[in-house]
Amino acid sequence: MNRGFALRADSGTTGGGERSARFVAVGGVNTLVGLGVYPLLLWALRPAGVGYMGALAISQAVCLVFAYATQKLFVFGTRGNIAREFVRFASYYLGIYALNWVALPFLVEIAGIRPIVAQLGFTILTVIGSYVFHSRLTFRGGTA
Repeated sequence: MNRGFALRADSGTTGGGERSARFVAVGGVNTLVGLGVYPLLLWALRPAGVGYMGALAISQAVCLVFAYATQKLFVFGTRGNIAREFVRFASYYLGIYALNWVALPFLVEIAGIRPIVAQLGFTILTVIGSYVFHSRLTFRGGTA
């Protein structure tokens, strides 16, 4: 039963501080998943000839769906139109991904930073803007 689950979004009575705390907790899980999926795919797909950019594309798709589900369910708890929310959610990340596709090759090929280290730094920047975007645009309208 979800009522007892500590991260579950409440029925609109939760203060912003509690929601922020849930966002940090869920974001930590999402970040760990993302940081785990990318190197796992680098390793697993290398024999098939998939390079670091192919692993990045697959990792981003998997992590996008996972992050949407966890933020919707455990942070914002909205009952809004899933398709509409997902489009808004994805739009933030599409911009971030486009920037990532430019930044990662620059950091790896020109700056000489290892792909995992470069991606870690980029992930930190991604987290900073996501709470504001999602709380004000993606999941606006409060909790369920």
